[in-house]
Amino acid sequence: MLALPATEAGAACPQELAVYSEREAAAAIDFRPALPGAALHAIEFKLTFAQNGVVLDGIVMHTDPGARPYGLVMHQCPEGDVTGEELAVCTIWEGPIYGIDAGGTVATMPERGTSAAAQLLLPGFGTAVRHSRIYGADGVSVLPWDVFALGGCQE
Repeated sequence: MLALPATEAGAACPQELAVYSEREAAAAIDFRPALPGAALHAIEFKLTFAQNGVVLDGIVMHTDPGARPYGLVMHQCPEGDVTGEELAVCTIWEGPIYGIDAGGTVATMPERGTSAAAQLLLPGFGTAVRHSRIYGADGVSVLPWDVFALGGCQE
């Protein structure tokens, strides 16, 4: 998919097509368009580490109205039905995801079909990576920040 620069993407980019990177460019978030049959209030993404190409799978779920969007970032989870124990083993980070607008106001991450946030905040993400199984000599050694800035929009 072609990503348009943030200046062209602006506020017109829907959240499910947004592309983000953290300030050191150590990691990027690439949201994915919803697949047919996908949950109405869920958005999937890939999180890629620039250093060595480690790719994590993510999902953001907007549940009840007014509730904070909840995110999961996972590495090499088994396919199909998984148990809670299996999911826990492959989960790198989980928690609320916040959107930050151009003026610096923090709110919940926008839902699918609405304009993308200027920045995303994944509280404690860098620390979670540091304490995960993907961190180390054969994996990720450059830790990302918890804030990712909008860098473009997929076409």
